Amino acid sequence: MIAYIRGKLVSRTPTYVIIETNGGVAYHIHISLNTYTKITNPENTQLFTYFHVKEDIQALYGFAEDVERQLFIQLISVSGIGPATAQVMLSSINPQEMQEAILSENIALLKSVKGIGPKTAKRMVLELKDKIQKTVGTETLPTMGKDQTAALKEEALTALVTLGIGKPLAKKAIDKVYRGGLKPSSVEILIKEALNRL
Repeated sequence: MIAYIRGKLVSRTPTYVIIETNGGVAYHIHISLNTYTKITNPENTQLFTYFHVKEDIQALYGFAEDVERQLFIQLISVSGIGPATAQVMLSSINPQEMQEAILSENIALLKSVKGIGPKTAKRMVLELKDKIQKTVGTETLPTMGKDQTAALKEEALTALVTLGIGKPLAKKAIDKVYRGGLKPSSVEILIKEALNRL
């Protein structure tokens, strides 16, 4: 298994990156929005990885922090949740919020993610609550830095435009989030809320 990949960032989008290692090999790695926002050193980017192999599909998933990788592995162990769905989940809710939602049995938040219904959300809580309870006390949960509102808006705008949304429309959606009284604590939450207002 590939534990991590370190190298030069050749390309970055909200859903994948391409990293070229010193040996000249470039890896296409699927990422979440959470990881996308935490890549800060293009010349020396390191991502923890999970290599997914199934029938004729081989895909590499990357994570800025090992705790997110571990949560990803736990999520895909639940029946009905594949790597693509887990990637969407970690793009919609950051790892800390995901763990808190499972521990507090917040079914409403879990099923708010695209592709997750009530049954799957309940199954997640049933199968993962005890596992997460054991790790929360021994691992440091990832925390998002308290970015200034302007910086948060700019990051979200860049990600939305990369996803193919027109800049004026993306700006309006972001403004609607703040006009509605919300104060997103992370760019992932802001992007999710903005997408809901398009």
